[in-house]
Amino acid sequence: MSAPRTASLSRQTSETDITLSLDLDGDGSSQLATGVGFFDHMLTHVARHGLLNLQITAKGDYHIDDHHTVEDVGICLGQALKAAVGDKKGMTRYGDATVPMDESLVLCALDFSGRGGAHIALEFPDTRIGTFAVELVEEFFHAVAREAGLNLHIRLIVGKNAHHIAEATFKAFGRALRQAVALDSRVTGIPSTKGVL
Repeated sequence: MSAPRTASLSRQTSETDITLSLDLDGDGSSQLATGVGFFDHMLTHVARHGLLNLQITAKGDYHIDDHHTVEDVGICLGQALKAAVGDKKGMTRYGDATVPMDESLVLCALDFSGRGGAHIALEFPDTRIGTFAVELVEEFFHAVAREAGLNLHIRLIVGKNAHHIAEATFKAFGRALRQAVALDSRVTGIPSTKGVL
């Protein structure tokens, strides 16, 4: 039996206070309380479609805006992903998903390369979804990719509804992540010709 692929961490700054735990080999359950309702809704999709168990509690400087909370949760999730995959032995490494949400269609592809960077091409028809600023979607994924060491590509193929575009994005990320972290019995050692990731 392989070792548990889990991680737990806390992060406190003058702007946010976050506690996060995840299990890569979970059943998709989540307990989320970031203080940003729409963001919780999106993170639920990452857990459900990524089949990872995810618990997050966060307190932020909401009187300013949601930016620090969303970005710092991304930092914590990225760090937790990096810790949970460990040395990446036996891991698939790559994942991709193209997910429809009504009229919207989003592609996500990622690689646990160790070279973190997000390459995002999303266009939203509105600047806000309720009170949630859509620019925070990109901020979140940049933070996750940088901290996890992910080469992350997200592309909007088509879409008109901002909520649908965001939801397809988070679902696609969850499904691509699920593929990438899956263990493959045919993979021996590190999935790289360099022998290290």
